[in-house]
Amino acid sequence: MKVYGFQKMTTLDYPGKIACTVFTGNCNFRCPYCHNASLVLENKEKSEVSQEEIFSLLKKRRGLLDGVAVTGGEPLINKDIPDFLSKIKELGYLIKLDTNGSNPELLKKIVSEKLVDRVAMDIKNSPELYEKTIGVKTDMRLIGESKEFLLSGQVEYEFRTTLVKGIHTKESIIRAAEWIKGAKEYYLQSFKDSGDLIAPEGLDEFSKEEIYGFAEAVRPYVGFVGVRGI
Repeated sequence: MKVYGFQKMTTLDYPGKIACTVFTGNCNFRCPYCHNASLVLENKEKSEVSQEEIFSLLKKRRGLLDGVAVTGGEPLINKDIPDFLSKIKELGYLIKLDTNGSNPELLKKIVSEKLVDRVAMDIKNSPELYEKTIGVKTDMRLIGESKEFLLSGQVEYEFRTTLVKGIHTKESIIRAAEWIKGAKEYYLQSFKDSGDLIAPEGLDEFSKEEIYGFAEAVRPYVGFVGVRGI
């Protein structure tokens, strides 16, 4: 497993916890608004972070950090990620995993082995607009299987959607909320141009008022709706 980014402290990536963030490389999706293009695209130059550096810091900061957020890229394209998570667990840390939900088999495995404490799954758009949104063909049955697994409540979880003008509409977000009906937590995140996007042309952010309007529209379908990034 290759790590291409390491943030030594954050209060944002793991809700309610002081954590560090590990960024794995590569992804099987090509969302045009992805803000980590340099991690995802093969033709981008990458500087690898050694696992020795990560575990050295984690050993030193036991008692200061609560947890580790593992994100990407897409962490679950790495078959050896259970070993990496297990080593973090041995140091006593909580782990939050970010995923696009395309590998339900590995997701179920790491949850059953208690290697993660919280999972954040991206809901890219309504099911009908998924492939257009992620930029590749995908098997929606796998995405749905991951979604249903999290809804079963076997691990603490959240769903989240990054709202992008030019890709999402209020109608598509309502349809996405219907698809995850009954979810405990659903977060709507404002798109921001990081300067490291996959395909920025034609993309823009919604206004604060528009995003709060989306939040109000999806409230009937989920237990809690949060707004981030505005």
